[in-house]
Amino acid sequence: MSRIAEVIVLASRAEEIMEPLTRPDPNRTWSGQFAAAGHGWVTEFVRRSHWVGLVQHLESQPWPSPHSVQVLIHDEEDDCFGLWMMHDGRLVEVPLPRTSRYFWRDHYTGEVDPDCPGILMRTDKSDGSPEGD
Repeated sequence: MSRIAEVIVLASRAEEIMEPLTRPDPNRTWSGQFAAAGHGWVTEFVRRSHWVGLVQHLESQPWPSPHSVQVLIHDEEDDCFGLWMMHDGRLVEVPLPRTSRYFWRDHYTGEVDPDCPGILMRTDKSDGSPEGD
């Protein structure tokens, strides 16, 4: 499945944690690398399979200030970036006002794929079009 996604990581005093993630590493469950950008780090993935495991990898890092960690993810079909923050040692999506995340169900089983990010849609679009009003 080709699903382009942009990921931004913002975290205080995280240079040491993020530095290894700016280099390729074939041993990671996800492929790609971040680039420093201002006070954060950014990357883009061209396939969903390339970023499976990224959120779990990020939440497992020994962040010096876990309360400052913010991960912004924009999948190609999202209306806006989603926000994940550390809560009790886990990266948890923070609900944004006027948005809802929708998931596809498997046609045969009816189950939601646990690796599927779903799509984040704005709920305040008056006509249901991608552009809104």
